Amino acid sequence: MTRKNKQQIDELRKLTDEDLLEEMGDAYKQLFTARLQLSTRQLANTSLPRKAKQRISRIKTLQRERELAALYQAAVEAES
Repeated sequence: MTRKNKQQIDELRKLTDEDLLEEMGDAYKQLFTARLQLSTRQLANTSLPRKAKQRISRIKTLQRERELAALYQAAVEAES
């Protein structure tokens, strides 16, 4: 993992669940726009769709981590 990716993940971890949902919506909009521009040959930087997909994946991973942490915490509390 590169330093830049680590910084991006750390920034996302600081966000609340609602902010993550908003970030994901923005990332999906960027992906849509980039794909549209790519198909109409207006996109100069062809790596933008890939970067948008990676950002979406990072956000989904963090959401899943939080979901699993909450489930684990609930299971621990149920045992007590």
